[in-house]
Amino acid sequence: MNLRHRLLARLALPLFACVSACAAADAPAPARPLPPLTQNGGTWPTSHVQGIAVDLQGGYIYYSFTTLLAKYDFSGKLVGTLVGWAGHLGDLDFNPRDGRVYGSLEYKKDRAFYVAVIDVRRLDRIGVDAAKSDLFRTVYLPEVVKDYAADMNGDGKFDGDVAQTPDHRYGCSGIDGVSFGPEFGRTDGPRYLTVAYGIYANTQRSDNDHQVLLQYDVTDWERYARPLTESAPHHSGPAEVHGKYFVRTGNTTYGVQNLAYDDVQQRWFMGVYQGKKPAFPNYLLFAVDARTAPKRSDLVGVPAAGGHGTEQGMLLALAADGLNDATTGIRGWNQKADVGIQPLGHGLFYLAVNSGVKGRQTGDITLHRWTGAPAAPFAPATAADLLPLTAP
Repeated sequence: MNLRHRLLARLALPLFACVSACAAADAPAPARPLPPLTQNGGTWPTSHVQGIAVDLQGGYIYYSFTTLLAKYDFSGKLVGTLVGWAGHLGDLDFNPRDGRVYGSLEYKKDRAFYVAVIDVRRLDRIGVDAAKSDLFRTVYLPEVVKDYAADMNGDGKFDGDVAQTPDHRYGCSGIDGVSFGPEFGRTDGPRYLTVAYGIYANTQRSDNDHQVLLQYDVTDWERYARPLTESAPHHSGPAEVHGKYFVRTGNTTYGVQNLAYDDVQQRWFMGVYQGKKPAFPNYLLFAVDARTAPKRSDLVGVPAAGGHGTEQGMLLALAADGLNDATTGIRGWNQKADVGIQPLGHGLFYLAVNSGVKGRQTGDITLHRWTGAPAAPFAPATAADLLPLTAP
């Protein structure tokens, strides 16, 4: 190559780089993966599916099967599993602010209740042992322990994991539902982790007819999070809650199983196992509007300390739609949402259904569109319903 050609080649290199960069800048961003209309969460030798969480940006779905966490991508590929604990991992929620999945974790015998904080970004293989990995850390919830272990009849004895007892304040059996959302009474501002009590089914008492919701600010939870050692459960956790709230629904079997905040409707949804008290409508799904401010009111059926009068608490009103029980004024829907409900935005929700036999449990999720109809609040979604999710 002569001198003239070499000079032209040197001039062409930066020009080619500029053209390539400009073309890349003008190229459309790669399409975000679309969530599936349906997906199966695998078959596992565990208890039934307890809850789901979705990372919409990353394209992953997480399933809790009590003693196993499964991670799938939107194509249905199993990406990883986390195992190695004996406690009850319940409902899940994904926190996009830190890329972690948060889930309720119970050890009733040890009077130890935790939020599991799982760094799912690094869960990329099958059979990761939680006890041998720093992916899985836990934060202790002393407020829950205080209510669970409360000696309500003053006999000086803790009755343990028993429903038919006057012990356990508010009928607290531990925790189940978890979700991130705004402070109750607001739709903006910081997001708090909301944790719902499990409530024993006991038709012989009147102080267990409220759902109990705790809100926590998790921004400083790194100072509490510890590895889980089941032989010596730790007690590292926040001494105070950001707020404690009550929703009168009537007693349900094990309280709020699944909790979910929907940004579109600005509403908290609570999926439950059906209650057994004949005085209540015993709906399967309840909702609280986020804008409705909590009010300090009497907690009907809950005696005040010392037995004089009625205890007061911050009461949340149920949303004013759905089926309406004329006798109690309680509203809700007969919609199964007890093993998984996850809003995706644009009126779309995943609902989970459990099936299988002991030792071979599976779970299936189906995408639904909110209708709000009292008799059928959800309808199966179609491919056309996914189009709004393609927007960046």
